[in-house]
Amino acid sequence: MDKQRSRRSFFLRNLMRGIIWLTVIVALFVLSKHTVDQETLAKFEPIFRNNWLVFTVYSLSEIIIGIIPPEVFLIWALRSDTLMDYIGLTLIFTVLSYLAGIIAFGVGKYLHNTLFYQYITTRYLKKTERLLQTYGQYLVLVASLTPFPFSGVAMLVGSVDYPFKKYALISLARFIKFAVSAWVIWEANLF
Repeated sequence: MDKQRSRRSFFLRNLMRGIIWLTVIVALFVLSKHTVDQETLAKFEPIFRNNWLVFTVYSLSEIIIGIIPPEVFLIWALRSDTLMDYIGLTLIFTVLSYLAGIIAFGVGKYLHNTLFYQYITTRYLKKTERLLQTYGQYLVLVASLTPFPFSGVAMLVGSVDYPFKKYALISLARFIKFAVSAWVIWEANLF
């Protein structure tokens, strides 16, 4: 029972962090909509218009332990004119995130004995490694649904020969996280 309570507490703590994080990002987005002038935004227009650049930066960010929060890209997707276009872009970002997790899993599985992997683990994933020992596969679910570093967890579970099919199935929860975040951002855009 203590293990179950510990898992629930861990999940709720990270879910609360996710809610706070999403609230801060949405609040900054709404605030910036009303305070940032159009001339400033126009300077970034060449970057914003280049979909392939945005998708490439996003994919690299997701593979490299989520350097840029996915919510930033969901806000960028609001540039679309219709809800269906927004849903399409959100789905692309979700699939890219899921695939980035699979790539990270492969990196962990096939490169775990290299100096590169040891450097990443020592530098960025030590705490996550301890959490993996404590929570096991439950950590994959938490990383899929919360702001916990999804690719970092994927890399770790790949490095310990976790079954790929099980990882791929549990990490499908990533679609739930993106659906909720996208809906909140879409609604906030109406303000």
